[in-house]
Amino acid sequence: MKHLWIGFLFLALPAVGLAQTVIPLYGSDPAEIPNARPVPDSESSDTSGQDHILRVSKVSRPTLTVFPAARPNGTGIIICPGGGYSILAAGHEGYEVARQLNVFGITAFVLKYRIPSDETMYQKEIGPLQDAQRAIQMVRESAANWHIDPARLGIMGFSAGGHLASTAGTHFEKPVIPEITGISLRPSFLILVYPVISLGDSIGHRGSRDNLLGKNPSPDTILYYSNERQVTAATPPTMLIHAKDDAVVPVENSILFYEALRRKGVSAEIYLYEHGGHGFGLHNRSSQVQWIDLVDSWLQKNGWLGAK
Repeated sequence: MKHLWIGFLFLALPAVGLAQTVIPLYGSDPAEIPNARPVPDSESSDTSGQDHILRVSKVSRPTLTVFPAARPNGTGIIICPGGGYSILAAGHEGYEVARQLNVFGITAFVLKYRIPSDETMYQKEIGPLQDAQRAIQMVRESAANWHIDPARLGIMGFSAGGHLASTAGTHFEKPVIPEITGISLRPSFLILVYPVISLGDSIGHRGSRDNLLGKNPSPDTILYYSNERQVTAATPPTMLIHAKDDAVVPVENSILFYEALRRKGVSAEIYLYEHGGHGFGLHNRSSQVQWIDLVDSWLQKNGWLGAK
């Protein structure tokens, strides 16, 4: 498999990070992308909404955007933006978070994963997970280049990106990409921010389920991708952040995942805002508590941050 590093996006503040590089997950030839139909690239980006959020749609050519820390401490985090498996909110749930992680000495990787679609994939339900697993594999393959300890590579996800991150943390023993000897697909830790966890009827996010699994998935398929039901003792330690008044993805998604982790003896922490709704990104402006600082403290406490 060929890998080609391409281009630079923009320059971050010198004291925070270095130039960002965009890397195709599967090489420069679209024919190398697994589970991909041979169709034109129809990806588009838009910021014209009232909220001016960057929305990337129709992604069929997955990439990693690498945000190297100026003073790396050996920790890496792959970030999965949300968007209901219909778009990627790549700005406030991706690039902004990556720059803040750089402040902590963490090298960040924003994953532009494929939007599940029958038009671009043969099996759309595994496409995003293939990209998440390949991202973990790729970063660990080149960990020395990014001054990362492979044992300190976590994955973070927002909303449907949280579903993808939690899927990576609960389905790593069943790879959907070719394995490379000696490279684990298990994330070292999970950070889930207002995540979609369940795809069941009671608390699941129906839009995410329909987009990932189709309109009429079987009960077994719904169960398989309802990640609160897939937790084992091997699931990585996890931190969850959610607002109690989230009207889009009910807070019970995080609570049930947290409780499942605790039952299996997996280290887990959860922080619940009283207010904030859904999709607040890096800053919940209803509170003075900055969740990213709580994450920094959690990483420190668990020994996942080295000296800066």
